Amino acid sequence: MTTPTATRAPDRVLDAWLRRFRPLQAAAVRLVCFPHAGGSASSFLTLASSLAPLGVEVLAVQYPGRQERRSEPFARSVEELVEALLPELRQWTGRPFALFGHSLGATLAFETARRLAGLGERPVHLFLSGRRAPTVPRRDTGHLLDDHALISMIARLQGTEPAVLRDEELLRMVLPALRSDYELAGAYRYRPGEALRTPVTVLTGDRDPNVPVRDACRWSEVAAGPFGVCVLPGGHFFLNERPDEVRAVIEGALADAL
Repeated sequence: MTTPTATRAPDRVLDAWLRRFRPLQAAAVRLVCFPHAGGSASSFLTLASSLAPLGVEVLAVQYPGRQERRSEPFARSVEELVEALLPELRQWTGRPFALFGHSLGATLAFETARRLAGLGERPVHLFLSGRRAPTVPRRDTGHLLDDHALISMIARLQGTEPAVLRDEELLRMVLPALRSDYELAGAYRYRPGEALRTPVTVLTGDRDPNVPVRDACRWSEVAAGPFGVCVLPGGHFFLNERPDEVRAVIEGALADAL
């Protein structure tokens, strides 16, 4: 395994869509990460730092409507977001790459993998985290809640710092993106198609209130290649609670490419 040299830049903007927190001069693999609902590219800063010494360069997706893209309109559908991202992403698929998505990001990573397969490109691995399989009937209605109920739901998932939930100014910035993402998730409908031949690893928390383990395991229904499920201790945001274990799962799955 080679260990490329990382630059000192804490963040580099590649384009509107992608953030490169730990650029590597000769990454063995690029891992494209899709944030959860209401999340931003910066949620993968810790993961980028832990994977860089292994030769894995993280490219984190920045959805429109948040942080430095807050003046842009939110995406209206999963399909719209994926189609807008693809031209930028394909500029970075000239070497081995993998996709990682958490929660809503898992749906986006999955649909991106499907579109890339249709274009003759295939990631070396697809990581699907904290999400029920698309074949499991679901009805996302978080966007229909009033602000108080939506904040209560966020708190229950334990992925947001309590200080943020008490800060009205921060909430005014966060809630529109969160509500939009829940609406996007609610509008998503899985369209059956050819099963992915890309190797798939599903990660899920054993106490996730939104994703029963049995529903996470049903990702196997849309995967035709090597498939595995990793159940880690924790709730919906187990990846924040167990960063070392998540890193180890990724490292093991990408071992042949490193």
